[in-house]
Amino acid sequence: MSRFWRSQPLHSLIVEALRKKQGTMTDIDLLKELHGVDEDIGLGDMMETLMKLEVDGLVHVYSLTKNRNRVELARL
Repeated sequence: MSRFWRSQPLHSLIVEALRKKQGTMTDIDLLKELHGVDEDIGLGDMMETLMKLEVDGLVHVYSLTKNRNRVELARL
């Protein structure tokens, strides 16, 4: 966890990254994209935020394999 506040909330960074990639990517690729913005973002933080976004109906997360997920924007 960073000692400083982010300039954008994590949920906004996730939605923006998905929009840049035509609305779909794997969770690993998403984490790499987010690390380009902020190195302090962890997998746990990202997955927690994805769960909140899924409950809100903004994204869908599908299981591809045991440790890999596909993340899609619900609406572009």
